[in-house]
Amino acid sequence: MVAFWKNPLARRAALAFALFAAMPAYADKPAPSKPGTAALPEMIVHKSPTCGCCGLWVEHARKAGFVVTVREIEDMSPIKQRVGVPYAKGSCHTAEVGGYFIEGHVPLDDVKRLLAEKPDAKGLTVPGMPAGSPGMELPDGRVQPYTVELVQRDGTTTPYAEHGR
Repeated sequence: MVAFWKNPLARRAALAFALFAAMPAYADKPAPSKPGTAALPEMIVHKSPTCGCCGLWVEHARKAGFVVTVREIEDMSPIKQRVGVPYAKGSCHTAEVGGYFIEGHVPLDDVKRLLAEKPDAKGLTVPGMPAGSPGMELPDGRVQPYTVELVQRDGTTTPYAEHGR
């Protein structure tokens, strides 16, 4: 046994095996947050299985530090109705995070701000699919001006953030 530990290759192999064996215990865990920052809550994104821009928005969410679960469904209407997306304020995907809904191509900094401020509201929406919003980027970098709206408990909306202006 002593000779085994004197061999550098054997030591490396044993260490690699030990590290590899421990990996499954941590594989599903989010990366630790930076000191002084709160961990972001899990985000569930409901989207059509055929929508590419929704998948791009999910990539933005993951890059922003969210742990995202994607639920692909054909009919989004029941989800939008359940969470309270106002009529004519919908988009192609609906996320749920921290007790709020996020409708459409909302920038993730706005989502983080919502979670930090914790307003008494239902969520945020970007109606339609504005060119240049997260997941709808244009090759030349242009951003169509758009407004992120805060959806109040009574379903009315107020401007929350302006982009592309």
